[in-house]
Formats: sequence, structure tokens, C-alpha cells
Amino acid sequence: MIKIICLGKLKESYLTELVNDYLKRINKYHKTEIIELKDEENLENEAKNILKYINPNDYVITLEIEGKELNSLEFAKLIDETFITNSTITFIIGSSIGLSSVVKERSNFKLSFSKFTFPHGLFRGILLEQIYRAFKINHNENYHK
Repeated sequence: MIKIICLGKLKESYLTELVNDYLKRINKYHKTEIIELKDEENLENEAKNILKYINPNDYVITLEIEGKELNSLEFAKLIDETFITNSTITFIIGSSIGLSSVVKERSNFKLSFSKFTFPHGLFRGILLEQIYRAFKINHNENYHK
């Protein structure tokens, strides 16, 4: 299973359509769930809410500007190799105030897509597209250029 924990709800219909399209595509390969949590004013409260949805055996990937940057092939390999030993990969997209140090410490892999800051709703779509691309790569299907 893939879980994506996000802070905040999508407000724009075009982003909801983008996310739903990629969820449908990914679910052909692997069950995927998005967990939307309320933005909090306090990182510690956010951490408590996030950690409730993480099981002890989950492989946790936090999305952090300070994380390691991978190309699409490396990301596909990470997903493929992680599923050998873990049944669930949990991605965490923080809020506009970032992620608590407690959540960062629980992370198995800190991933950065760029040094840029993205709107959270748009980034959700970008993450899903890269997960879909990873499955296409791992199944040797035509999509990745």
C-alpha cells in the first residue's frame, strides 16, 4: 500500500481532477490512499495527527527541501526495492510551516523534489505523477522519456 499524508485540503477543482486521475492510474498497480489532515497552527499538534496514521512497519518518506534529490529512475528503484521488505510506503507532505522534528526523525528517507517551494495542492499532483511514472518504469511500460 501507498499512503500519502497531506496537510490541508484541496480547494481547486483542477487540482482535485489531477490528483484523482493519477490515483486511478496508480491504483492499477498498487493500492493508494490519500489522508488529508487539518492544518494546525502548531507543529507538535500536526506531528501527533500525522503519527496516528503511521504504522510501526511503514517505510516513511518525508518530502523535505533539505532531503535527497533523485531522478525518476532512482525514485522508481527506491519504490521497487522498498516494497521488497515493506508492505507500506507512507509519504508525508507537510504544511506551509514545515514538518515537526518528531516526524522528520520517524522518516526512513528524506526526499526533495527541488529547492523550489511548491503550492501544496500542486505538489500532491507532482508526487502522484512521479509515483505513477515509477510504476511504469518498474513494469517496463512505455511512458518514461
